[in-house]
Amino acid sequence: MKLRIALSVLSASLVLAAPFPAHAGTPELGWELKETAVTARLRGLSPVSRHVVWASGSEGTVLRTVDGGRRWQNVSPPDTAALEFRDIEAFDAHRAVALSIGEGTDSRVYRTDDGGRTWTETFRNDEPKAFYDCLAFFDRRHGLAMSDPVDGRFRILATHDGGRSWQVLPSDGMPEALPGEAGFAASGQCLVTAGGRDVWLASGGAERSRVFHSDDRGRTWTVADTPIPAGDPARGVFGLAFRDRHRNIAVGGDYRPGQQSPSAGAVSEDGGTTWRAAGAPPPAYRSGVTWLPFPPFAAVAVGPSGSDVTYSGGRSWKTFDDGSFDTVSCARDLSCWAAGEQGRVARLTLR
Repeated sequence: MKLRIALSVLSASLVLAAPFPAHAGTPELGWELKETAVTARLRGLSPVSRHVVWASGSEGTVLRTVDGGRRWQNVSPPDTAALEFRDIEAFDAHRAVALSIGEGTDSRVYRTDDGGRTWTETFRNDEPKAFYDCLAFFDRRHGLAMSDPVDGRFRILATHDGGRSWQVLPSDGMPEALPGEAGFAASGQCLVTAGGRDVWLASGGAERSRVFHSDDRGRTWTVADTPIPAGDPARGVFGLAFRDRHRNIAVGGDYRPGQQSPSAGAVSEDGGTTWRAAGAPPPAYRSGVTWLPFPPFAAVAVGPSGSDVTYSGGRSWKTFDDGSFDTVSCARDLSCWAAGEQGRVARLTLR
């Protein structure tokens, strides 16, 4: 982000008016790193605006900035240093919900209403076979969390009061999982929503990688195969991005260092009912992906070996940075952010 935009501009007034002038051609993207003063690996990310961003990760870490990343507050819940906060969803500068992952009681949900000064634990898993991976909200009240399969089906947790209380949904509307199938708690993007009722769940670790879809807030689901390679516990779909109920992108691969990840990207234009491989996919494993606010059909994917951009809705990708990130997300005011290992947080810029 060297010429500072929030995926945008030359000045705040131009961001919404003309982020990419017609004569500008293909924009050149970059990342502007922000000093966080932590070394935790940050896989949870929730930008509210160009000023307000929340991030979460290892060692029970939760961070917040309200000045565009110039200063970061460590607002971690007390006595959680042994937990991994792999996902966080923020509603504004004061209210956020964080998910810690792990087997049994390590899977928990915390909520704050005062900018992280105090936290309330609102869910602690008591099912030994459950392992919660991701969290997603439809609006400020309704949200879901997903666990790896319990008794042969993915487990879904629902809230109707903004994460203050949670209930396990019945499993009879969930298709059976494949042997070894699971989600990946790598970027907070194995569960994503679009609109008020649609939600998608990404999987891997089995003979096929798949994407599940529900149009009734998680009560009933359908499932479709994707061309992203699986067949190994380290392979599958790691991140999803849905521009609307129809146009979707999936990224993934094999997360092990040094492993090849051909066909690390896929696209769907029918709400995830069918998927096809990207013609020119990202060159390596990617764990996070987000649609850019503009231009049309633009998106960014990130992973430990670099960042890529597409201007064709995911059909072809080009690498623009070789730094390590695990997750990426954009706010409604057009600002886009990424986070990853060693406390790395950055804002996307146009150069």
